[in-house]
Amino acid sequence: MSTPYDIPDPPEVLDRREGPYGEVVLRRHGDLLQIIANGCFLMDTSDGRSERRLVDAALAALDTRVGHGPHVLIGGLGVGFSLAHAAGQPHWGRIAVVEREPAIIEWHRAGPLSGLSARALADPRTEIVEADLVRYLDETSDTFDALCLDIDNGPDWTVTEDNDGLYSAVGLAACARVLRPGGVLAVWSAKPSPEFEGTLRNAGFQQVRTEEIPVARGVPDVVHLGVRPG
Repeated sequence: MSTPYDIPDPPEVLDRREGPYGEVVLRRHGDLLQIIANGCFLMDTSDGRSERRLVDAALAALDTRVGHGPHVLIGGLGVGFSLAHAAGQPHWGRIAVVEREPAIIEWHRAGPLSGLSARALADPRTEIVEADLVRYLDETSDTFDALCLDIDNGPDWTVTEDNDGLYSAVGLAACARVLRPGGVLAVWSAKPSPEFEGTLRNAGFQQVRTEEIPVARGVPDVVHLGVRPG
């Protein structure tokens, strides 16, 4: 039985890597797995409702007349909630995930995170692309029906300075370029950003809205949504 004086065990470092963008750490804290980048907490395995809602919101906003299994690009592998949820749905055709940290990919393929994503990685629809998302959007010739982006804490609170550009007019133009007409952009954020809604509209996206995702306490997570004109 616990008492008010019990002190939780400190997190256990499972792996620490010096990657192309700095230090990445995988920790276990009780039942949770946590990813830390350059000393900043990124995410853990505590919930996942926000990541799942990101995928669901994009699918719900798609025109059902696409005529094929829609192709989705997920920006950021993280702990794998978005990928696992997409792969658990029969609606999607191709499921591509862009992740720039090789350590995170390896933790999923042959490490502690494999328990969350093994089935999704074995799905023939799934493709993992090791690349910086901003560069990938600029260079790829592929197109998608939906982009589900969760590579940082949101437009107003980026952990990685280079990610700022994704939420700018230039970054959104790159998103629009790889979206098919009528395609949906869904962007996860740790807090609402009215300014980003305006940026989406100015970039030409239509049906712009923000969907709140309730959390246990504090400001709700949100998904910003916009549709590329048909």
